[in-house]
Amino acid sequence: MSPQPQAAVGAPLSRVDGRLKVTGEARYAAEFDVDGAVHAVIVDASVGSGRITSIDTRAAEKHPGVLRVIHHRNAPKLPYRDNAGSNNPPGRRLRVFQDDRVLFHGQPVAVVVATTLEAAQHGASLVKVRYDAGQPSTDLHEADPGEPTRYARGDAEAGLRSSAVRLDLTYQLARNHHNPMEPHATTARWDGDRLTVWDKTQWVMGTRDELAAVFDLPADAVRVINPFVGGGFGSGLRCWPHTVVAAVAARVTGRPVKLVLTRRQMYFGTGFRPSYAYRLRLGSDRGGRLRAAVHDIDAETSSYETFTEAVMVAGQMLYSMPNVSQEYRQVPLDVNTPIWMRGPGLASASFAIESAMDELAHELGIDPIELRRRNEPSEDESNGLPWSTRRLSECYTVGAREFGWDRRNPEPRSTREGDWLIGLGMAAGVYDPGRFPAQARVRLDADGTAVVEAATSDMGPGTYTSQTQVAANALGLTMRTVTFRLGDSLYPPTSPHGGSATMASVGTAVVDACNKVRRQAIALAVGDEESPLYGVDADDVVVRGGRLHVQGDPARGETYRSLLARNDRSHLEGDGDYPGPGSTERHSYHAYNATFAEVAVDATLGLVRVRRMLGVYDAGRVISPKLADSQAIGGIVGGIGTALLEHTVTDHRDGRIVNAGLADYLVPVNADVPEVRAIYLDGEDNAGNALGVKGLGEVVQVGVAAAIGNAVFNATGRRVRQLPITAEALL
Repeated sequence: MSPQPQAAVGAPLSRVDGRLKVTGEARYAAEFDVDGAVHAVIVDASVGSGRITSIDTRAAEKHPGVLRVIHHRNAPKLPYRDNAGSNNPPGRRLRVFQDDRVLFHGQPVAVVVATTLEAAQHGASLVKVRYDAGQPSTDLHEADPGEPTRYARGDAEAGLRSSAVRLDLTYQLARNHHNPMEPHATTARWDGDRLTVWDKTQWVMGTRDELAAVFDLPADAVRVINPFVGGGFGSGLRCWPHTVVAAVAARVTGRPVKLVLTRRQMYFGTGFRPSYAYRLRLGSDRGGRLRAAVHDIDAETSSYETFTEAVMVAGQMLYSMPNVSQEYRQVPLDVNTPIWMRGPGLASASFAIESAMDELAHELGIDPIELRRRNEPSEDESNGLPWSTRRLSECYTVGAREFGWDRRNPEPRSTREGDWLIGLGMAAGVYDPGRFPAQARVRLDADGTAVVEAATSDMGPGTYTSQTQVAANALGLTMRTVTFRLGDSLYPPTSPHGGSATMASVGTAVVDACNKVRRQAIALAVGDEESPLYGVDADDVVVRGGRLHVQGDPARGETYRSLLARNDRSHLEGDGDYPGPGSTERHSYHAYNATFAEVAVDATLGLVRVRRMLGVYDAGRVISPKLADSQAIGGIVGGIGTALLEHTVTDHRDGRIVNAGLADYLVPVNADVPEVRAIYLDGEDNAGNALGVKGLGEVVQVGVAAAIGNAVFNATGRRVRQLPITAEALL
């Protein structure tokens, strides 16, 4: 079959939903006006561990406008069926208002429902809860870890003993919170035994299935709607307790209920990137060839669920070495359960691994890029599979040239501009993009327009736009004649919107559906005696701008509109499917980057300023360059936050998060963001999926913190192994 013209994919197009967002017409979870809706405010536990001994709700219930106060003594008992398929980690998930136990500071212990938000807020302040409090365990370094997950090849301890150069390094990574602009919110309404929720989520199907499990409903009795997400970064990848609270409140009161978490409540009402203690012992010969690595990794999780992420992947395959040993231990604490955050696992591991590679390069007197080149593997040594594509060496070459790496003085603290010490650093990054089953549906109408539907989300990467681009190409339509719909569990099911999986998974399903409809139209035309295409080989027909024509003979053809009208067809319809990568992988499939940073450090005050950054990406086919730049800038800015600013502080006396708000939890602002540039290597990765994409949204943050830390060392000669890198650490 002749290839379709590629008019939309690869074009730097503006967001199709941009006007809706800048004019305020895009509606987010808390902005849906549901008739008769009342407001709910959660009462949070003020202790970090223990039991509730009494709840005094009398003053709250007397307050004007308050309808109900719901807590464990009067709430309905909920079935909470097992539901491992909705991103719930192993363990026993939090069951709201089902018993008197307090598992972490901030746990929902009651909810006040009132006719106005103000009445609900004041009513919540009037609820008096007494506890039999225990001493919570919230310090990663003081608690006992669980049984480790292990990986080994060769004999790492023997390899270390025989190495000419050995490093023993421990890195500490602070807990990070997502802090999206849009707070988490849910509006819930019951119609008999059917539940509809408007919810901030990155997976409407997962939220649907979790609510069905909690309330013991058939899946089709729950509908989840979420057309827009105001940022997520992973925080919306599972259904959180407040969503269940909203549904409980709606059932008890018989009214639709709107519940919006405050910024403070988001620090314990949703998840976070867990803190890590990462010890890495590294051995090499004098030429810099790695002989062995031993990774000992401790990460926080909750006492009631065991959260894990892909923190072990990079240590197994990023560099060639015969001997590797890893132990990854979850440390159960009296905290709420963590969740994936941009570049999950790999962004954390990269700080340790890429900092250690820089330390080894300095120890050996080898350029950091050259050291990485000397340890470039020819295959994935964790499984013996060939790479689908791996162009990391090319990322190094392009990045070094474009960043001016040759101007770097390898001697730390040797470059100065007045009071500022100047340093350059770099790091490699890898991410294993997700590929999950997904479905899509397309309808081509008689007027020559098309509607495409899939139950995915758009938390900011531009799903509306990029999926419209792939659909427009596959159907041979212009962008303005294609409408993509998402964010509704009534649409064909898709995977979670995260893990760089959406384009590979949903995009492939969209292309499959659109190809089926285009082929239906072509078959209709070549079999229609009145069509100019009658009798033409179907494989020789392409579609451009809504017009079917013979490849190489644009004059011979007709439009979708004329074809469907003549055949008295109101529409053509097709369902698309992406089954996932299959049970047996034939290639190792990853996205890569090389990230470069230049920093200036005040020699007296220790203040760090990032002056410029460059990311070079091996991410397969780039569907939308404009959206790609947005992703790269966002990921680099997030990495600056991790490197220099972000740190969730817990008071270990009672488990309270001290800096639960944007006044005290620091994130990068415009003044912190330098000149940022992104370069994407041309090419496709067709071993991974039919679109040739790898995904970009996660890999752009991997390695950023390490690149900045390495630049700080080059500037100052001070190696900081704890994130964030603060001024006091450099004094």
